[in-house]
Amino acid sequence: MTNPSFMNGVPELLILRTLESGEMYGYELMQAIRSRTNQAISIGEGVVYPALHALESEGMLKSRRKLVSGRTRVYYALTRKGEKRLTGLVRHWQHITEAIGLAIGGTAHAATTP
Repeated sequence: MTNPSFMNGVPELLILRTLESGEMYGYELMQAIRSRTNQAISIGEGVVYPALHALESEGMLKSRRKLVSGRTRVYYALTRKGEKRLTGLVRHWQHITEAIGLAIGGTAHAATTP
């Protein structure tokens, strides 16, 4: 997706939901999001890393450095605050997707009064 206004909030939702299954480092997270969305959504480094840092500074994520094959990677994991935020975001997006589904699903329009 390339519509920035429609994507507002989507990276946060996808990051939190993906990290719900366990800690990951940035590149691994980007790959997981691509995979979980059947390649429909690809969030690049310019979005993921600022979002990770913002979520961490807001207390929704915690990070730890880990040495892997001679390289230091920063792994991110959800906090309780992040889990609560995720629950709210999921509810919000379920409401939005349900509304869009109704709009494009060919449901009957509201009856007009004569």
